[in-house]
Amino acid sequence: MTLPIEDLTPRQIVAELDRYIVGQAAAKRAVAVALRNRYRRQQLPAEERDDVLPKNILMMGPTGVGKTEIARRLAQLARAPFIKVEATKFTEVGYVGRDVESMVRDLVAASVRLVETERLATVREEAQRRAFERVVDLIEDAQDDSRTRWHGLPIANEFLQRAMSAAQATEVNEEELSQEEEDRKREEKRRQIENDLRAGKLKDQLVEVETEESSSPFLQVFSPQGMEEMGLDGAPGFGPFQSKRTRRRVTAEEALEILAEEEAQMMIDRPTLNREAVKRAEQTGIIFLDELDKVAGKSGGSGPDVSREGVQRDLLPIIEGSTVQSKFGPVRTDHVLFIAAGAFHMAKPSDLIPELQGRLPIRVSLEALTENDFRRILREPKNALTKQYEKLLAVEGLKVTFTDEALDEMAHAATEVNEKTQSIGARRLHTIMERLLEDILFDAPDMDKKDVVFDGPTVKEKLSVFVQNIENTKYIL
Repeated sequence: MTLPIEDLTPRQIVAELDRYIVGQAAAKRAVAVALRNRYRRQQLPAEERDDVLPKNILMMGPTGVGKTEIARRLAQLARAPFIKVEATKFTEVGYVGRDVESMVRDLVAASVRLVETERLATVREEAQRRAFERVVDLIEDAQDDSRTRWHGLPIANEFLQRAMSAAQATEVNEEELSQEEEDRKREEKRRQIENDLRAGKLKDQLVEVETEESSSPFLQVFSPQGMEEMGLDGAPGFGPFQSKRTRRRVTAEEALEILAEEEAQMMIDRPTLNREAVKRAEQTGIIFLDELDKVAGKSGGSGPDVSREGVQRDLLPIIEGSTVQSKFGPVRTDHVLFIAAGAFHMAKPSDLIPELQGRLPIRVSLEALTENDFRRILREPKNALTKQYEKLLAVEGLKVTFTDEALDEMAHAATEVNEKTQSIGARRLHTIMERLLEDILFDAPDMDKKDVVFDGPTVKEKLSVFVQNIENTKYIL
């Protein structure tokens, strides 16, 4: 199996990350090297690959500076299975926490979805063709039924008796036609239905389709490590939770979507898919372990410190490499890349137990964002907030424009609020944008003026009242 790791140099990887994330060059370089090392490992002889282990990364920096976004974009770039988990969810297992192995099972589930999506894309065209043929059959049957359905009605008067006699005479005449003529007419009718369906003339035609409804539930069960959520899987058609078939009356347009999905699922070899997904998770999976600093701390022998150190010790075998049982089969974590992150403003990496520190050999510090960074975040990224709101309001027919001075004022307001209150990094820009646009977002459908321009003075006036009253509980910033 050829693993879907992009053949990109570290410099190219950093350039791709720059399209979405401003600054943080050290963190980008670290993850770019980690991704490239995976590609290099795949080029080694098979007998040498197992000796090359991933160098896990620890990111340190305040909230809202891009730690999670870097890891997520890296996973998208490599088309690798990716999950984000918080270390704090593993505390107090048996009460409110979860078994640490659950994150590996979640990774495999994400890998299955990823591989399934890729395989569905390869068979989509053929599935749509098959679904189209089935819908044509359904429409043909529906039209035939609509002509003969009235035969079952009670004959209440002479008019219905005459109509019945005429219909029967027509049926006798049709039976006298040659078989070739019937086949020709049926083929012409089918071609007409196909043409009308492609042209959209029959998209509202009601047809009856049979769909499968899965009855496999998810139950919460108590395992030796704590409470887990598990699915009950079994052979179809057996046991109390087997899938059942139901008939639904839908339009031809909906039937095309339903049957295309069903045909695509039938064309996929599920056992092969699961094996590939497990291998993909083992070889290219990325687990982003956030809030690691919340479980750091020296143990005093009692209280929450015991729970925090217990979580660290539970993480050790997973990060170092172990085998976890999942419903898709056993999964080895030896080559899964772990990217841990935390603010570490109340604790230090040295507060982690030494064994866990050794499993996170690469340390990178992310810098707090400055006012200049906020300006760049509002201007440069492909998914910049200003571009998002411009597209959203364009749906209502509004053309919203932000001048450079307006962006400068928004960046200044975000910086000032972060300084006067608890800093939440770039997430503060979401609040600023919502405060600035709250009236337009509400009134957009009813506005007569379709061109809205935000300049420096307008933005400053709009935001000044909120910035000046940030400590007043009346304002939620």
